[in-house]
Amino acid sequence: MTAPPQPQLGAYPARPRPRGDRTPHTPLRPTWCCRADGRPWPCAKARLLLKAEFDADPVALTVYLAGLYHEAAHDLYQLDPPDRPSPRELFDRFVAWGPSRRPVIDPPTDPAAP
Repeated sequence: MTAPPQPQLGAYPARPRPRGDRTPHTPLRPTWCCRADGRPWPCAKARLLLKAEFDADPVALTVYLAGLYHEAAHDLYQLDPPDRPSPRELFDRFVAWGPSRRPVIDPPTDPAAP
């Protein structure tokens, strides 16, 4: 029996770009923890820095985050830690907070509104 195809590694995450001589808030692969504070990446500081860095091009941020979501799923699938996040948790962590996301459902409209 042939093994299922495995995703190939993509670009290395290099953003947010480091500022000064402090440890950058970039992911440490294959665990996808922040190099600076050890929290699951993207940590709160990384999210702020990414939003600032991609302020002029929010669609590029969404594409970047979606690519990293794929990379993280690949790495964590291979590593298989006991506390591995579910695909939904990874999506929320990487993509759902981004600037180009709409709500999953549209809010109800008021029929009495003009």
